[in-house]
Amino acid sequence: MVQWRKIPDGLQPAKGDIPDSMNDPVVWLQWILIAGIIASSVFSVINSFRSRRSKDANQRALYAAKMNISMGVMLILIAFIQMFVYTGSTLRVIVGAVFMLLGLFNIFAGIRNRSVIRTVMERNAAGKQR
Repeated sequence: MVQWRKIPDGLQPAKGDIPDSMNDPVVWLQWILIAGIIASSVFSVINSFRSRRSKDANQRALYAAKMNISMGVMLILIAFIQMFVYTGSTLRVIVGAVFMLLGLFNIFAGIRNRSVIRTVMERNAAGKQR
């Protein structure tokens, strides 16, 4: 509990006190998950723009695969927030499970597409060197 002390301008926490919410591990988990969601959203948007602006079909597919991986991570983090941070209702758990499955599928598809495109790009590079 924060101890308040009176100062001339009003009330402020006593020196060295930290609000209770900052000591709660659930609050820390929530902020970490939100930061991860923001970061993966930014990577997803960046790769989406790169994919749409690229003239080379292989580069376009590579950026789309990276975008799928970023979106999968974002969906999994949203699922974690739905299932673990808030009080568990049946609907929240179901929505979290659906997001988790969609996220896992996006990650799997992105990794698979990325490896296929990498192989095609390496074959094309080897063919041009001959």
